[in-house]
Amino acid sequence: MSNSADSIRVFIVGVPLLRYGLERLVQSAHPRFEALPGAASLEEARGMESRHQANVVVLAEDVVLEQIAAFCASSPATLMLVTGSQDDATLDAAIMVGVRGIVRTNDSPDLFLRAIEKVSAGEVWVDRGATGRIFVAMARQRAADRSDPERAKIATLTLRERHTIAAVVSDAAAPGKVIAARLCISEHTLRNHLTSIYSKLNLANRVDLYRYASRHSLHEPP
Repeated sequence: MSNSADSIRVFIVGVPLLRYGLERLVQSAHPRFEALPGAASLEEARGMESRHQANVVVLAEDVVLEQIAAFCASSPATLMLVTGSQDDATLDAAIMVGVRGIVRTNDSPDLFLRAIEKVSAGEVWVDRGATGRIFVAMARQRAADRSDPERAKIATLTLRERHTIAAVVSDAAAPGKVIAARLCISEHTLRNHLTSIYSKLNLANRVDLYRYASRHSLHEPP
C-alpha cells in the first residue's frame, strides 16, 4: 500500500494506557495501517467522527454482549476483540452477534496486525475450536427453526431488527424519538425497521409487537 488513502484505518477502544500501546503498534506498520483517534469505551465512541471513518474497530475492554451487539448493528466498521478472557461461551456469542475477529492478549504483535488485515478483508479471525463450536450452534439453531414456524419467522429478522424489538419492548411507553436516539438511528429509520418487523412477524402495531416479543422472549438483544 503506497499512501494513506489505501491504509486500513483502525479505531482502538480501551483504557488510555492500553489504547496508547495498541495505537503505537498500528502506527508502526504505517502506511499499511493508520491509527485514528480512539476512545475509552464503546459509549464514548458513539459520538466520535473518527469511528465512522474506521475500517476496523478494535475493542480492548471487557466483553459486554449487549453493547457489542448494539455497536455491530449500528456501525459500518468491522469489530474485533483483544481480550484475555477464557470464557469461550461469551466469546463465541460475540462472534454470533457480529464480532469478526478475536485476538488474545498473549498473542504476538504480528498476529494482531495480521488479524486486523484479515477482518478488514471480510474474513473471520477465530481459532479452530471456536469455529467448530459456532458451526455446531448455528446448525442446531437452523434445525430448531425448521421445526417451529414461529422460530422460522423470527429467524428472518436481521440483527438490527432484533435490537429494535428489544429497545421497543424494554420501554413500551417511550416515544419513537427516544427509542431512535437509544439505537443511534433516525426516527425515519426506526419506522422502516418497524414496518419490516411487522411484515415478517405478521403484526399490525407496537402493541402486537410487545405481546409477541413477550411471548417469544424477544425482550432482550440476541
